[in-house]
Amino acid sequence: MRVDLGNALDTVVSPGIQRDALDRLDERVADAHERIETGRENHDHGYESLNLPETTDTDEIQTAVESFADAKTVLTVGIGGSALGAATLAHGLESDVDAYFLDNVDPEHVSSLLDNISLSDTAVNVVSRSGTTAETLTNFLVVRDAMESADVDWTERTFVTTGEEGNLRNLANRHNLPALDVPDGVPGRFSVLSTVGLACAAIQGHDIGAVLSGARAEANRLSGSLFESPAYAYGTACYALDERGAGINAMMPYAESLETFAEWFAQLWAESLGKDGLGQTPVRALGATDQHSQLQLYRAGPRDKMVTFVRPTERDDCAIPETDLPGLEYLGGQSLGTLLDAEFEATEASLAESGQPSVRLEIDRVDEYGLGELLYCLEASCILAGELYSVETFTQPAVEWGKRAARGLLGDGDFDEADSVADKSTFVIE
Repeated sequence: MRVDLGNALDTVVSPGIQRDALDRLDERVADAHERIETGRENHDHGYESLNLPETTDTDEIQTAVESFADAKTVLTVGIGGSALGAATLAHGLESDVDAYFLDNVDPEHVSSLLDNISLSDTAVNVVSRSGTTAETLTNFLVVRDAMESADVDWTERTFVTTGEEGNLRNLANRHNLPALDVPDGVPGRFSVLSTVGLACAAIQGHDIGAVLSGARAEANRLSGSLFESPAYAYGTACYALDERGAGINAMMPYAESLETFAEWFAQLWAESLGKDGLGQTPVRALGATDQHSQLQLYRAGPRDKMVTFVRPTERDDCAIPETDLPGLEYLGGQSLGTLLDAEFEATEASLAESGQPSVRLEIDRVDEYGLGELLYCLEASCILAGELYSVETFTQPAVEWGKRAARGLLGDGDFDEADSVADKSTFVIE
């Protein structure tokens, strides 16, 4: 895992970071690292996430899913951190077992998906720490009903990942379903390296031990200096650029397989750091596709952004055939990988030439080990940035407000938040 801050320095871009400012920030990083390590040693809420490469039991996961070895499809029913981590691994790695995710309650999408997969060949993983998440539980009820309508015994095709108590735990006990424990002290958006994110990967046949090995390698590189830790270097750079006006962070991987990773990052960054009027706004992009849709703004728009480039330095390639089409002869004999690399380097240089900051993150390959490195690096970066912002990184009070409002609207109790919906102002033009 490598982080290149060259195009974030003020000698190249504006807003940019002065080199001596990084030295001053490094003193704060040392203090933050000490707090983080203390939190890890004490198994404090949130900080426990950084211990997962050592504490996650891969044998427990493999045992829980072994009865689904015949599955041709795995369907994860969850939302937010209960789905995005698993989806990042599923979409980043190739498998003969298809993976789908019900992480929204759009009725047309849910119905269409269930109509188009073979439920008798599907393993269903219902994921909710509380066992009461409205979207997850309602989607599961719909899935269960569809299975019963298709004469599929849902109890033989379902397992749960949940907390020690709640509806899902009771359901698992009642029907003797395989059950995995959501680890204590780990918020959902930080749970990809646990039972929450790895069960789907295990069913798909991926080496979940290698995922944790990659994460462990990054954990071993955490230190009291940003100059020795890629994770801390990235978290510090994002914080410093935000303080200098780059309040938008466009995450732009140059690998189709990492598109969902950008979605995972968006939740991690927004929900963890968006507190007290602080925090960067994450934007999802994909190279080279979004060179043709977003780059114009990044290069020539307001100077309120940074771009994070992510790319593997090794990948399988595809040759471009020779051609006699006028103006395209130069492409013949090259490869798609060469073209993508050229697009990447040109975009990076284009931003630097226009004075817009960017940071480059590189892994060797998009494989289990590389994804483990990348995911752990971004989690540690986020926690370090939270320390620098002095925000409560592991809470999400604004999200909880919306949940209470929705529950009130659905008749599950008296919630003041629901009254705000009725107070909505209107100004309608028809």
